[in-house]
Amino acid sequence: MTYKKPEIPSERYYSVNSDWTGERTVSDGHEIVEYPAKSLHRIWLNEQPGGYEAHWHSAMEIILPIENTYTVICGSDKNDKFVIKPEEILIIPPGVIHEILPMPSGSRFIFLMNVSSTTKLKGSARIMSILSRPLLINNENSPEVYSDIYNILLQMRNEYFGNSEFSELSIQALLLKLFITIGENYAQQESVFSNATPTKRREYVDLFNETLEYIDNHFTEELSLGDIAANTGFSKFHFSRLFKQYTNYNFSDYLCFRRIKEAETLLARPDVSITDVAISSGFSSISTFNRLFKQQKGCSPSEYRRQNSSMKKTERTQP
Repeated sequence: MTYKKPEIPSERYYSVNSDWTGERTVSDGHEIVEYPAKSLHRIWLNEQPGGYEAHWHSAMEIILPIENTYTVICGSDKNDKFVIKPEEILIIPPGVIHEILPMPSGSRFIFLMNVSSTTKLKGSARIMSILSRPLLINNENSPEVYSDIYNILLQMRNEYFGNSEFSELSIQALLLKLFITIGENYAQQESVFSNATPTKRREYVDLFNETLEYIDNHFTEELSLGDIAANTGFSKFHFSRLFKQYTNYNFSDYLCFRRIKEAETLLARPDVSITDVAISSGFSSISTFNRLFKQQKGCSPSEYRRQNSSMKKTERTQP
């Protein structure tokens, strides 16, 4: 695909919002996302040299290089390394620690998308499981959907910098379209339930979508692998193998992932104690909660709360 120059001059990407100078604020490893007034998202063309220290934020980040490659290291253990070429797409889920290594020159579009409302929609659990880890999309690994996803991002960019009164709604609709495109593509990949017939594969997809919805509605309860497997009619071994294929998670890891997501929401409420957050998220003990939360987020629940409080205070002072 040949990249087409934006219709809007690049310098306007820095002047559309007078409060935005291109600098990103990172405090104790947490980036405070400064959204413009009346928007849940921020999109810009970044041409700054240098990199960004390891950090995380509550927004989903999408990086689309235009000139030069960018190396992004993800995860608290720095195990995931991505070298993104021009016109490739890297999606970094909310809460994932990531670092951009410095480059002497280049440019890339940065999309910071608030997906908090999207994740509450029915059927979103499956897509969120796919996007719970960094995802690199290019014409080699995703030829069926790469062009569609690339064009969705360009439409988002155009809407963001357009003057339509419906721009925010359009961006939200395009975000849903992006998720659906990714979800449908993943469900159709031969690697998912590859040994099953097309009819049986469809049955498996429906069954495991229902299973994810059940977990989403009951994750605060005591859920055992045996009970969930029995509800699907599979043995624990067979269920575990299929669940791993469908979600890229072991059952226990997925349950922990879902509980941590709930804890993030509750920690944003200062009236809920850390102990109550742990219990309300489905953890059996505060020590287990603290250990698993820090393992996934790179900070303790109390540190996360302080960082979130700082972010909210900053957002309230924005013009």
